Amino acid sequence: MNINISFILPVFNEERTIEETLNSIITQKTSQLFEIIIADGISTDKTRNIIAKKKKHFSRIKLINNKKKIVSVGFNLALSISKGDIIIRVDGHSKIDNYFIENCMKVFSQVDADCVGGSTKHISSTYIGNIIKIAQTSNFGSGGVSFRKNISQGKYVDTLAFGAYKRSVFKKIGGYDEELIRNQDDEFNFRLIQNKGKIWIDPSIKSSYKTRTSIFSFAKQYFQYGFYKVKVIQKRGSISSIRHIVPAVFVLSLLSFIVLKFFNFENSLLEIVLVLYFTLNFIFSFKSISKNKYLLVSFISLFFTYFIMHFSYGFGMLIGFISSLFRQRSNKLLDVHFNKKLFCKI
Repeated sequence: MNINISFILPVFNEERTIEETLNSIITQKTSQLFEIIIADGISTDKTRNIIAKKKKHFSRIKLINNKKKIVSVGFNLALSISKGDIIIRVDGHSKIDNYFIENCMKVFSQVDADCVGGSTKHISSTYIGNIIKIAQTSNFGSGGVSFRKNISQGKYVDTLAFGAYKRSVFKKIGGYDEELIRNQDDEFNFRLIQNKGKIWIDPSIKSSYKTRTSIFSFAKQYFQYGFYKVKVIQKRGSISSIRHIVPAVFVLSLLSFIVLKFFNFENSLLEIVLVLYFTLNFIFSFKSISKNKYLLVSFISLFFTYFIMHFSYGFGMLIGFISSLFRQRSNKLLDVHFNKKLFCKI
């Protein structure tokens, strides 16, 4: 059986969203033959039961165990046995558009690219989740990342979410780096570009993603993004965009300002940086919720969320940098769970 597309889903405890995710794949309006490989971190909720029920109605679902419970490991295990000419990773709390496959194939036929994808709509049904959505999709929050915004025309980009990759990409540059708990797709996309690959984002390719619903989990998420961004920089020997280090500069300025004030030292440059940040935060917070019914509460919530987002990411980067001073550095790709020989034989 010739499989055109392989969907890979690294998941763990996704009982609230996995059925919706699988339905969005199974009901694709396409003539392409596809398989779904789910690498589950031995979920302790009803995730596996839901998958088992779906498998009865769609036989091309494969469920494998990911005992390491790490996304990159699960992806590599699934990648090793995948049969598709095109590989697409989808998260267990996301959905893809009905014509996702067809539009990906159409774009592949029209542009010179190794990976194609589209913008990802952030959705939430809770108040906190919607505030987080605004923060993640704004220029001030995410630094203008294309896939977090609506786009009107296609272009080459440095990264995106839920990309469709040609099989040849993995043969050339390997799988996900298993040292990365977070940012594994970010590192992979950067590695692809460093190896002369091309990533194209197109408005016809659409997906959605459910945001975090608590400030604590949101802060933890962005702390980890910042922490593992240091490893990505070390692995790749460069940064893909200056936006990645801006939060670290802000946090370093803030901490330095506090320390200097404690010892009664003045530094006008640090004060300028902090005044600039909080001014921009004020402007973007007000602009983003100016039409909101609960103006004051939403303004305060968003202002605080922007700060948490930037501080968590920046502080994570600083801790990641300090941590790197006490461990052996390596730019070697660690993808031991990717069976490249098996992958190339299929």
